[in-house]
Order: sequence, then C-alpha cells, then structure tokens
Amino acid sequence: YPAVRAELSSLSPVLADASAYAPGIRILRQEPWEALCSFVVSQNNNIRRIQGIVERLCQLFGEPLEGGKRAFPTAERVAGLSPEELAPLRCGYRAAYVLDAAEMVASGRLDLERVAREPAGFGREELQRIRGVGPKVAECALLYGFHKTECFPMDVWMKRAMKTLLPGLRPEDFGTNAGLAQQYIFHYSRRHPELFRS
Repeated sequence: YPAVRAELSSLSPVLADASAYAPGIRILRQEPWEALCSFVVSQNNNIRRIQGIVERLCQLFGEPLEGGKRAFPTAERVAGLSPEELAPLRCGYRAAYVLDAAEMVASGRLDLERVAREPAGFGREELQRIRGVGPKVAECALLYGFHKTECFPMDVWMKRAMKTLLPGLRPEDFGTNAGLAQQYIFHYSRRHPELFRS
C-alpha cells in the first residue's frame, strides 16, 4: 500500500493529500456472492438500512455459526425463496433483483469463478445481465468481491469529485490502482465539503 500511495500521489497533489489523509484504507477481499448480493441491496439505500437488510438475510436464511451468528446464505438457498419469503428483509423492489442474481448464480448462467478469472470487462458485462445491476453496482462487486482493483465505482458524488478536484483525469488514468484511488477520493471528499463550495 505505501508504494501504491506513492504512485497515486505522483499523479496529483489532491491524490497525495487524499491518500495521506486516510492511509489505512484497504480494499477488502469479500466472498464474491456475498459482495454481489450486498451491493444489489445497496442501491439507493443508506448504510444503516443496508446493514439491517444483510443482517436479516443472514438471520432468516443463513446456516448457524458458532456464537449464535449465521452465515451469509448461499445463492442456491436464496434462489429457492419466493418474493413473499423475502418480504421480512424490507428491501422493497430490490428483492426481485436479489432473486434474479441468486437464480443466475445458482443455475450457472452467471459463473462467478469465470468472472474472477476473466478481465474486468467480461465481469462488467456479465454482472449487468442481472436485473437491476448497472455500472456502479457491477464496479463495486468486481472491486470488492473479485478484487479487480482497476474498477472505479462512479456515482453522482464521484463524478462531482473528479470534475472539481481532479479535472482532466479519468478513472483509467489510475490503472490497476483505480479502486484504491476511488476510495481515497471518496473519503477525502466526504470529509472536506469545503472543497466543493464556490
């Protein structure tokens, strides 16, 4: 990570400040299905609600673990559920997206192992075949669930940050470190609203 921070810092003084501001940021290696499903429920949602939905999903449908916790349910388990059975999750319209993702993974129509092996471009296309999955959710799932570190989740906030703080730079300019650059920029931007005042 220190070498990556140094490389990103050389691209822009803003990136130097952002990476120095939160040097402990890391890109997690989550289990692919869990990451995909979690990002599907994250759409137009806040962190507290996302955590609640994921917790209820595990409690209701996950296998028991030591200490009273429950595992994240497999795609096969979720694919066997009905929309009515998912209603207690309180994830609204996203339930249909979760079911579609689970059915595609469980049936093999979406091969997560192949997504992991192939370049990110393949994964982007494959994941966006899931109902309700667009570019941002696909980028997030690829970055965190498949460790495709060249992925750069872009939303309205990140578009604003890039335009304001890093004009002229594009996600591709960060190469294989784009995902980490995105995390530094996002965190720094959210903690420094004064940078966006005219």
